[in-house]
Amino acid sequence: MASAPVRWMKVWDAPTRLFHWALVLLVAGAYATIQLGWIDWHFRCGYAILALLLFRLVWGVVGSDTARFARFLHSPLAALAHLRHFTRREPDTEIGHNAAGGWMVVVMLALLLFQAGSGLFSNDQTFSEGPLAKLVSTGWSDRISGWHVFNFNLVLGLIGLHVLAVIGYAVVKRHDLVRPMCTGMKRLPATLAAPRMAPIGLAAVLFAIAAGAVWALVTIA
Repeated sequence: MASAPVRWMKVWDAPTRLFHWALVLLVAGAYATIQLGWIDWHFRCGYAILALLLFRLVWGVVGSDTARFARFLHSPLAALAHLRHFTRREPDTEIGHNAAGGWMVVVMLALLLFQAGSGLFSNDQTFSEGPLAKLVSTGWSDRISGWHVFNFNLVLGLIGLHVLAVIGYAVVKRHDLVRPMCTGMKRLPATLAAPRMAPIGLAAVLFAIAAGAVWALVTIA
């Protein structure tokens, strides 16, 4: 039998792809700067991450189809059912995140949001503290600082799991998950309807608002 016709389809919009790769660079930057003791740059990375996360939360409601939480977040049972067939080699027909990947995205966003938020109240027990540390007692700031360190280990673990999953899909199922997140395009069955893409201008406005909110939070508080 002849294989079903396929076509190139745009599945990821530019704002979602820029968010993804900017987050990769900023998390790496946050890790590198704290290891080098560049605390001011560590804070700047954290502020930028927080702005990106605020944007992504709103974009997950009003953005393109594949960026919306309602479109890719399915029940945990659906995620487990997807994972049960992981070793089955079959054509990739997922337009956006699969059922398991959707949950990984949500967990990663939650951990990073806690990481960035807790950093605002943290201190290094020497000279530096987050811009909101003065709003809580020293004891609470120390406690939150401990959570900040522990949570980053969870973030690193989830990043490792994510990388292993991408490699696993490439090796076991022959699904390329990296190129679509770079180019936005993916070869899919021609019978599938293309997802709706939200205006880039809307994304720019939303990110500007998110960045302005973070700037106000850290400078006025």
